[in-house]
Amino acid sequence: MRLFLAVLYTALSLTANPALAGDRASLEALREGSMKKLLFSEPQPVSDAMFTHADGGTFTLASFDGKYVLVNFWATWCAPCRKEMPMLADLQTEFGGDTFEVVTIATGRNDLTGIKRFFDEIDVDNLPLYLDPKQALARDMAVLGLPITLILDPEGQEIARMRGDAEWNSESAKAIIRALIGAEGQESSG
Repeated sequence: MRLFLAVLYTALSLTANPALAGDRASLEALREGSMKKLLFSEPQPVSDAMFTHADGGTFTLASFDGKYVLVNFWATWCAPCRKEMPMLADLQTEFGGDTFEVVTIATGRNDLTGIKRFFDEIDVDNLPLYLDPKQALARDMAVLGLPITLILDPEGQEIARMRGDAEWNSESAKAIIRALIGAEGQESSG
């Protein structure tokens, strides 16, 4: 039975959406510098674990279906997170809207006061204050170490992942986001 399932999976992966495979190759060609750490994959389902907003609202990653979402798992004690957060804010300013959104999720022990102070110190005011205090979402999404960044497609599936920080305001990062949202036939609204 396992052999049958392995053969079936291989056959499906070879015939699965050939257009996506071409798009993935095009996206991979845009990676330069620190963006080379961004690894594209076949669409993968994501966790339905809940996380909260500073105002008390609860969300899942499915709450953002319908647009490309860059999900960044971070913590206030994470030095690379401090470095890249303003760059993520720049991406949100430039591309955020109906087709794209940056979602930052503080995972683990990060109290709200500390998160607000962190954002104030780095002069970021356009990113959400989402929390995953018990790391339920991070654990389900195999977030090992911080920062970890995922890109979700409009169907809410993970299509790319990066371990570590990156220059998210680089021309390479912007070209990747433009290509993604352009693939949907829409312009950025930011």
